[in-house]
Amino acid sequence: MTKPVKPAIIVHGGAWKIPKYLWKKSIMGCEDAVKEGYKILISGESAIKAVTEAVRIMENNQVFDAGVGALLNLIGEVELDAIVIDGENVTSGAVAVVRNIKNPILLALKVMELTPHRLLAGKGAEMFAAEVDIPKCKTTDLIVGRELKRYEQLKKNKKFKIPDAFRDKHGGTVGAVAIDINGKVAAATSTGGVPKKLPGRVGDTPIIGSGAFADNRAGAASATGWGESIMKAALSKTACDYLAKNHLAQRSATLAVKEMENRWNGLGGVIVVDKKGNPGIAHNTPQMAYARISRAGTLKSGIATR
Repeated sequence: MTKPVKPAIIVHGGAWKIPKYLWKKSIMGCEDAVKEGYKILISGESAIKAVTEAVRIMENNQVFDAGVGALLNLIGEVELDAIVIDGENVTSGAVAVVRNIKNPILLALKVMELTPHRLLAGKGAEMFAAEVDIPKCKTTDLIVGRELKRYEQLKKNKKFKIPDAFRDKHGGTVGAVAIDINGKVAAATSTGGVPKKLPGRVGDTPIIGSGAFADNRAGAASATGWGESIMKAALSKTACDYLAKNHLAQRSATLAVKEMENRWNGLGGVIVVDKKGNPGIAHNTPQMAYARISRAGTLKSGIATR
């Protein structure tokens, strides 16, 4: 029998300029998610279940740009993207541009488990949600006062450009990576996208290799930031490629972000866990919220500052 691995998990709450008044709430939100994910891992259940539950909890927390509290698009709608990836055979499921679904990460999991597809979008994804008994919610259930106010302000700001969102105070995508006692890794990412995005815009989050990646032979990664640059860099896959070349977890995260910045002028961050359970986190935005529980069972959280 294979010797059990000590599990580990790390989550992020987005890479952007987090205002001081949200630091405590962001840290607490990350801690709540990582603790629940870790409970699942130490009970002997899978990494995919742990990361899905961790992200679901963050989708329910209005401090983050995912699920409740997501950013509004150009016409004041909430459109959500999410992905889950199991490192066993790099099996994945994702949804994009879904409306009136509180927890798109659960829908992404159903895509992985119940369909031959990897990504469902828009109306088709919403029809599938009804088939698998994932309930709809009202748009107003997802909109919080902070984002409604931001939307009204940005409508008047003709100079605003989307990359500014990651240098300024515009909310963060959420994600999680983990390794379970069987040595299997998984990743999950969920987002409301970027402010003032065109209706139907799809960013990096639901794109395998960009918003997330997981392979038991190397590790797992979840990205956050300016999606258009993250897709060019295939940030999560790049981080895992560095892991596969036997770079340390922290160095792999750092090298992937540097490559995105130097080659594509990208903005964002990534969390990784390698096949031994070692964590890494890197970003080139002002801050990045995170929490992790190591193989030793030790909790560490905070606002990583550049």
